Amino acid sequence: MTTKGPEAEHPSVTLFRQYLRIRTVQPNPDYGAAIAFLEERAHQLGLSCQKVEVVPGYVITVLTWPGTNPTLPSILLNSHTDVVPVFKEHWHHDPFEAFKDSEGYIYARGAQDMKSVSIQYLEAVRRLKSEGHRFPRTIHLTFVPDEEIGGHKGMELFVKRPEFQALQAGFALDEGLANPTDAFTVFYSERSPWWIRVTSTGKPGHASRFIEDTAAEKMGLQANPHLKEGAVTSVNLTKLEGGVAYNVVPAAMSASFDFRVAPDVDMKAFEKQLQSWCQEAGEGVTFEFAQKFTEPRITPTDDSNPWWAAFSGACKEMNLTLEPEIFPAATDSRYIRAVGIPALGFSPMNHTPVLLHDHNERLHEAVFLRGVDIYTRLISALASVPAMPGEK
Repeated sequence: MTTKGPEAEHPSVTLFRQYLRIRTVQPNPDYGAAIAFLEERAHQLGLSCQKVEVVPGYVITVLTWPGTNPTLPSILLNSHTDVVPVFKEHWHHDPFEAFKDSEGYIYARGAQDMKSVSIQYLEAVRRLKSEGHRFPRTIHLTFVPDEEIGGHKGMELFVKRPEFQALQAGFALDEGLANPTDAFTVFYSERSPWWIRVTSTGKPGHASRFIEDTAAEKMGLQANPHLKEGAVTSVNLTKLEGGVAYNVVPAAMSASFDFRVAPDVDMKAFEKQLQSWCQEAGEGVTFEFAQKFTEPRITPTDDSNPWWAAFSGACKEMNLTLEPEIFPAATDSRYIRAVGIPALGFSPMNHTPVLLHDHNERLHEAVFLRGVDIYTRLISALASVPAMPGEK
């Protein structure tokens, strides 16, 4: 198998592969190398670069292209720098080599989630600047850590800081998902992660005896809650703990569940439902939250929302088919929306299998390059949205 020499490769692809080789992999991401890479990009593009350390070792990097009317609310182009762990033995190529095969597929952790989007933002801005464009609205590119493990030391803290408020964000773009068809998926809301640990206590004893009211017996009821909230709220049993020996019935057991709660669910009623399931299971069954997000927000996808009108209008001009959806998992968009900023999740990858977090995560260079074209048009449209009623 032969690969094209680097002299034939598009410089945007070369930059993408360079960024993929930076090992920002959980649980010990090399954030320092990513920040150095981004500072170099800022220098090359003539963008200011601000670093905001939200907790020691966790830095948000902000690259800014000022608008001609900087009093207008700005456009926020957000991406996270960390990537999820890999099981190397299941990969055809080293996941941090950014290997490109003879067909043009680039194999790397982060190829889809979401280093492609980070570079697409940067290369779109490079193109617009080199063509001499200026836009009324300021454009901020934010590169955040910690997203893959919940964003608690990243965007969740950043949105509460004065440095974030100073960005005056009016609208944000963040990550989406690939789409195996000709269409492009765009996300306007997402399910809320509720991580719940249910603990059950009961009578211990020797495992050879018939013991009524054991901890495990009550746990059985928890493994299959009959959710009535509709197909879009999901639950998975992810962890079981308890027991000390084969022949001792444990006095306590716990089960951990990953709920993804749909944005139209009544959160208080749903929590009461969980409490009633525990009561029905029997005495000594309690639950606690390891994670609970209760502020789902929906970004309107009709022309009452000028941001949607600009986004979807630009897509229409490019003859792109959009499929608006609710994001099945969680992204940093939830923190942005929770502080009142409309956000859309969009990763321009069609004709591409969804491989984020999977073995052999890959993206075709042609799909990646088309994404740069798409973002060039989208940024241009969004940064040109005229002042709205109520804006300065």
